[in-house]
Amino acid sequence: MTTLYYVLDPMCSWCYGFAPTWKKVLENLNDNIKVVYVHGGLAPHSDIDMAQDMQEMLQGIWRQIEEQLGTKFNHDFWTNCKPRRSTYLSCQASIAARVQGKEYEMIQAIQELYYLKASNPSNRDTLELAASSIGLDVDKFSADLESDEIVSIFQEDLNRRRKLNVNGFPSLVFKYKNNYFPLQVQYNNPEAILKQINDLNENVYF
Repeated sequence: MTTLYYVLDPMCSWCYGFAPTWKKVLENLNDNIKVVYVHGGLAPHSDIDMAQDMQEMLQGIWRQIEEQLGTKFNHDFWTNCKPRRSTYLSCQASIAARVQGKEYEMIQAIQELYYLKASNPSNRDTLELAASSIGLDVDKFSADLESDEIVSIFQEDLNRRRKLNVNGFPSLVFKYKNNYFPLQVQYNNPEAILKQINDLNENVYF
């Protein structure tokens, strides 16, 4: 079994922009390839309101993604919410959903609430709403979210990101035997990504 690592953060705007391409990659991926999500963690837990200059920078990134990729954003987030530079809890939420077998669905739900419905995934109530929307056992999810077990698994993800030598999101790394191959992430071009994967999977380079 070969492995495809997808290194991301549910609150990474470029990961959201990449989501339609990633969906097509998943739909066309060879059955012998195992997909492993690695939550790299953009920003540690914080209760401090995001600085204005950071807000303006991120709003600029959203507009850039809209222009380059055609991705839709709900900019009401910046007036309706109190943004915080805090993404670790959303990473833990995805891992808590992994325990219930719905990690990918949770990532999608967080992105939808954040980028389309102007809700704040730095907040526990938003994450519980996401859990409910995809049919998770919300009581279990809520108990797991900040548990020692989930925090420990998240720490393993952070360590794995470092071992994969990944510093930006989204990133894809293909593992064949004991060798790791970073893939070129091409937005809006799932065919190019699949070709890289298939060439490696069929031992074209060996």
